[in-house]
Formats: sequence, C-alpha cells, structure tokens
Amino acid sequence: MNVIPKSVQDLIDELAKLPGVGPKTAQRLTFYLLRGSDENIRGLGEAVLNLKKAIKYCALCCNLTDEEICRVCQDKSRDPEIICVVSEPLDVVAFEKTGYKGSYHVLGGIISPVEGIGPDDLFIKELLLRIKNAKPKEVILAMNPDLEGETTALYIQKLIQPQLVKITRIARGLPVGGDLEYADEVTLTRSLEGRREY
Repeated sequence: MNVIPKSVQDLIDELAKLPGVGPKTAQRLTFYLLRGSDENIRGLGEAVLNLKKAIKYCALCCNLTDEEICRVCQDKSRDPEIICVVSEPLDVVAFEKTGYKGSYHVLGGIISPVEGIGPDDLFIKELLLRIKNAKPKEVILAMNPDLEGETTALYIQKLIQPQLVKITRIARGLPVGGDLEYADEVTLTRSLEGRREY
C-alpha cells in the first residue's frame, strides 16, 4: 500500500524521469519542495512553465537562446571564421570553459538510427548554408567519440569537403590522470596518432 499522497507521488514520478535523478533523489527533492515556501515553489513552477516559451534557436548557430541571435554569436571578439560543430547546447557550455574564442554550430543531436534520428532531424542543412555563405577558414567537428558521434562527423565531413574548407576533428586519447594499462586499443591507437612534439 502506497502511503504517499497521489499529488506527491506524481511529482516524484516526474522528477525521476530527469537524467541523473533516480527514485530516491526524486523523493528527496519532492519533500524538500514540500518544506519550502509557497513563493519558492511558485518561482520554480513558473520557471519550468516559461522554459519552453522563452527559448528558441539562434538564427546563426542553432544554439538555445532567448533572443534572435545568441550571446556567443553577438560577441564581436570571437573569430567567425572558425566554426566548432557540436551535438548539443551543453557541449557549448563545456567548450566555453576552455577559453575557445571561435564560433559554434549546434546540431541539436546526433545521427542515431536506433532512436530514429536521421540527418534531416538535425541542423545540418543550416550548417551547410552557413558554410556556403560565410566561407569560414576552419570547421572543427567536435562530436563525442562514440559510434553515433563518429557517424555524424563522417557524414558532415563528406558534405563539407566539396566546399574546400579546412576540416579538423578534436583530438582523442587518454584523459589526464588515466592509466595506460586500463585503456582500450582504440583509445591508445588514437593517442599515438594524435601525439604532438614537445
């Protein structure tokens, strides 16, 4: 017998659907919200409701924004001739921590036939049009080094090559602090291929 009221259980169930949130964490969050003030709960609810209303895609890079052109694309200190192609908006957040000062193009996912996501479901056409019009000096393909990421990168590379733009791929290899004995053959091979002179 479930002793939790239905409205409480409904919120637990919804929170548990979020990535990285299991049933126990969903319970803790729900009971935390129950103890909170009405004002805090109202603020959270309004923020969630407004999330989809206020957010749109940048007209240039397809990143999430609340304006026509995102803040990154508006930044005049960035090099528009270098475009880093990433899968998701969170990848932009990760690259921003590195000090990268070029521009981005967000695909909105990766090619994944298993999940029913094909090239037409991504912002690939927008990327090709952007390259054709802007004629950048370099396009960096920065997808995850998994099967879907590699498939997406190769697909885009084949489409871009006729436009005679320099295409690069982010380096792959061993993480800082990793042990060689635990690395797989593919990772070690890529580490050797991507080696640099000191």
